[in-house]
Amino acid sequence: MNAENFGSSERLVTAAYVRQGAQGRRAHELRLRALLEQGKCPEDGWDESTIELFLHELAIMDSNNFLGNCGVGEREGRVASGLVARRHYRLIHGIGRSGDISAVQPKAAGSSLLNKLTNSVVLDVIKLAGVRTVTNCFVVPMATGMSLTLCFLTLRHKRPKAKYIIWPRIDQKSCFKSMITAGFEPVVIENVLEGDELRTDIEAVEAKIKALGAENILCVHSTTSCFAPRVPDRLEELAVICANYDIPHIVNNAYGVQSSKCMHLIQQGARVGRIDAFVQSLDKNFMVPVGGAIIAGFNESFVQEISKMYPGNYWFVGPFHPCQITAESLVFSLLSHNIYFCQFNLYIGFGCFSFFFFFFFFFSGRASASPSLDVLITLLSLGASGYKQLLKERKEMFCYLSSELKKLADNHNERLLDTPHNPISLAMSLKNLDENNDAAVTQLGSMLFTRQVSGARVVPCGSVQTVNNYTFKGFMSHANDYPCAYLNAASAIGIKKQDVDVFLKRLDKCLKTSRKEAKKEKSVNEISNSNTGTEQLED
Repeated sequence: MNAENFGSSERLVTAAYVRQGAQGRRAHELRLRALLEQGKCPEDGWDESTIELFLHELAIMDSNNFLGNCGVGEREGRVASGLVARRHYRLIHGIGRSGDISAVQPKAAGSSLLNKLTNSVVLDVIKLAGVRTVTNCFVVPMATGMSLTLCFLTLRHKRPKAKYIIWPRIDQKSCFKSMITAGFEPVVIENVLEGDELRTDIEAVEAKIKALGAENILCVHSTTSCFAPRVPDRLEELAVICANYDIPHIVNNAYGVQSSKCMHLIQQGARVGRIDAFVQSLDKNFMVPVGGAIIAGFNESFVQEISKMYPGNYWFVGPFHPCQITAESLVFSLLSHNIYFCQFNLYIGFGCFSFFFFFFFFFSGRASASPSLDVLITLLSLGASGYKQLLKERKEMFCYLSSELKKLADNHNERLLDTPHNPISLAMSLKNLDENNDAAVTQLGSMLFTRQVSGARVVPCGSVQTVNNYTFKGFMSHANDYPCAYLNAASAIGIKKQDVDVFLKRLDKCLKTSRKEAKKEKSVNEISNSNTGTEQLED
């Protein structure tokens, strides 16, 4: 309804009532205008009617929703199911064009505007969360691992001689596979044990750079958010090393936006040294469905280069030596694209030269708008004040979880591991269970899961895992030989006091049950050993 239409309405309804209705609509339009002019997250959250009005206004700007549109191309935003169309608010064309995820689509002005606004609002929220000097970011419809791969592929063109990525160890498979998928060799730097914490071995990082040669290193791949007793990397020291040796620095900030400490580390690292880009998950930080990430950085042109690297005409991956090619690495790459890339045709070319293999992936150039749509709706609903309140509540729940888990640990003759540098995750020792056997430790994890406790991780000692031909000893514990088995619990965004209380109650019951079963098994073994000894004496 515009002014002309409201004027025509006065012939049918009393003019005073129409003017009142026009004022009501005007209130919605003022919100939309502020968003378009400022490009920032509104201080107060919007109601659903305003958000839906905005999305419908965007949708009718796309050609597939034009009343007289006649489409004769191969992609015209046709959707067979009305339910699917409504699910996406009829924003069907996706985002990006010709392999540039930030490019504007001529026949999808509404979807393009959605993309630009989402990136602008998300940038504002990243600044609000603590990285105030960030200059550019974009939402990409891929999870964190593949988004890291995109960063590495962008750096390939800048450092053609590079073969290695320096990686302080973090036992999370997708981080490791992101480097393998990009065609590089991860150089794993083992952590050092300081008290209960596993911290970055800065001396080992610098020694490895000197040994390999800075020109042969693509980047340093560091981590902020992680499971205790691993703590965030020493980002400031790593950033200084990267600046001194002129080596790029990519940070995996998967669920670090929700932590002021993680964001402060990134801000400080960029201030004193070098951080080229940092990647964070949408679902872990903004409570939206899985399938999106944010790539952000301090150099606007470099972030734009990454957005243009989004697979368009082709994506070259390689070279791989035959020993590096595993079904797992190829399936990971292909499945990732099948999941996260919208409407593409895929062709795979295999080339072989001197026993090295090259892979060429050909894609169409657009991407799904679903992650952008989800996070924009969420941030408009929450507003800046709502999101800050969630961050505040998460921090309060971390303190509460820490104090209550410590009490429970003391009651069971265990202890809460001292990991003050980890602002999200906690760890409680399981020495009493570990003294019996590893099976008792893993059984505790099963007991918690069957009692509907999700997210808790039980880590036994000595687990061995091979990922892409690299063997990790003590896998999941971020170290070859951590001193004890332990249980992880995290205070992530959205957690409530009820979640903590129910978790502690169920954990307490599971530990008591495990202790009873361990005593019973010990008693049976003692009787069995006693009988065996008696029989030997009689013989």
